[in-house]
Parts: sequence; C-alpha cells; structure tokens
Amino acid sequence: MLDRSKNIFAEFACKKIDSLLAEGREGTAATYTSSVRSFMRFLKAENVELRRMDEMLMERYEAWLLRNGVLKNTSSFYLRTLRTICRQAASSGVALWKDDSAFSHVFTGFSKTAKRAITMEDIRGIKSLDLIGRPALAFARDMFLFSFYLRGMSFVDMAYLRKSDLHNGVLSYVRRKTRQKLCVEWEPQMQEIIDLYEDKCAGLPYLLPIISRGDIPERGQYQLVQHAVNRNLKKVAELLGMDISLTMYVARHSWASLAYRMNIPVSVISEGMGHESEHTTRIYLASLDSTVIDDANRQILSSL
Repeated sequence: MLDRSKNIFAEFACKKIDSLLAEGREGTAATYTSSVRSFMRFLKAENVELRRMDEMLMERYEAWLLRNGVLKNTSSFYLRTLRTICRQAASSGVALWKDDSAFSHVFTGFSKTAKRAITMEDIRGIKSLDLIGRPALAFARDMFLFSFYLRGMSFVDMAYLRKSDLHNGVLSYVRRKTRQKLCVEWEPQMQEIIDLYEDKCAGLPYLLPIISRGDIPERGQYQLVQHAVNRNLKKVAELLGMDISLTMYVARHSWASLAYRMNIPVSVISEGMGHESEHTTRIYLASLDSTVIDDANRQILSSL
C-alpha cells in the first residue's frame, strides 16, 4: 500500500504534466513545467515530500524568487500553479494536504500592470491601416482583428480551428486551455479574414495558415508564428502612434473591456470568453484604463 506521507512533489507534478500532454493540453503542461522547474531550482533539485509544502517553505520560495529579480506577477503565477498542483494531489488521494494555509502569507494575486486594452477608435485605426506591400504586418493585423471578432479568442485556439468546426453559420470549438466548448455565430467580418487566406489554406484542414507544415511539430509552428505576429503588431502600433505594446493578448483584453463599457453583464462576458469563473473575468476588467475611472469621477463631481 502506498505510504502517502512519503509521496514527493516532483513525481506527482511530472505525472500530472504527462497527463496534460496526453490530453493535448500543451499550454497548461508548459505552465506546470515552468513553475515546477523554478521550484526545483529553488530546492536545488532536491525532492520534497508534499506534506512539507508548508507556509515557511512557500515564504522562503517567494523571497528567493523576488531576490533573483522575478517580477511580482510572475512570482504569483508560479505560486498559484504550485497551489493548484497541491490541491490536485490532495483531491486524487495521493498526498496529505489539509488546506491552502501554506500559501496564506505569500502573494498569489495580480498586481496592476501596464495598460493592456485599447479603445474602439484604436481598433478602427488598426483595421483601416494601409499595409499594402507589407504582407507580414498585414497578416499580424488580420490575426489581431480575427481574435477580436471572435470574442478575444486565444492564438492557440485560432491555430487549431478546423474548417469542419464551421457549420451552418456557427463556429464550434473546444478551448485548449480549459477544454470548454464554445459556439460563436459566424459574422461577415470573420469571413473577410478567412477569404484573405483561402489560397494559403488550400489542402489544409485548418481555417488559418498558422499550422501549415508537416516537418515541424504543431506546437512549435504556432509558437513561431505567434512570436512573429506579436513582433509585427508592435510595428503596427508604431505606425499608428499607439502608446502600447500591442500583442495578441491585447485583442482579448480589449474585447472584454469594451464589452464591459457597453454595459454588457460580467456573466455574459465571462461566458463569451470561455472563462471558468466570473472571478477570472473580473481580473481582466480590474485593470481598466484609469482614464475611464477618472471620467466617471469627473461626471460625479460635476453633478454636485
């Protein structure tokens, strides 16, 4: 019989990562891998029993991260991932784990970061920008708009969209991150993007020319394309004089923020984005541009 008190963290984490890879959840597996590697570097590759994942150890780990120049949000990311793995170990019955008290004195929240959402006027500027003769920038712009049109769809989900996912005017797909099935009514703006790249997708099962080669692993392909797209989006932003680091993530964040400003309920935004809870959506919305809050305050004061 397995002695659960002697179960070690790295063994369980590696098994969990293998399971995620087997399920095709490469992104989540990569998240777990980076967090576990960081923690093992802190431990100097020495394994640790899950029951020893206590408050003191987590505080020491957080201090080590910050001392080595890791940003607060990245530290929080690693700690949240470790907490998730510990919870999974407990729920699967392979480890003794009472509660989350080990993480009660470390930061697992989200610090406010640089502006990540843009205005509708910015979106219109991106759409109307003349990029004739600059195909790489045009492709980056089109991928940004396609994500925005599809409720801020993540790049990895865009990469794996199949032609067979579009049926009777509805696009149905499963989010790679959460395995949640989403359905989106197909709109003319979406079809315009697909029509632009129809020739490049000839013979491919995918809607977009992101995964198009047989000699490179699929994950490697969409990562390379995503890096190129994000690099070129920054050039697009420069052409428009935008004071923001434009990336694919901005499309997702902007859709949520603009929907919220149009008084669309958070519950609807959450479902549209495929979030597992409204809490995640509220984290997106918590970093709204401060000018929105300033305008609201100005309106209140002007009514005095």
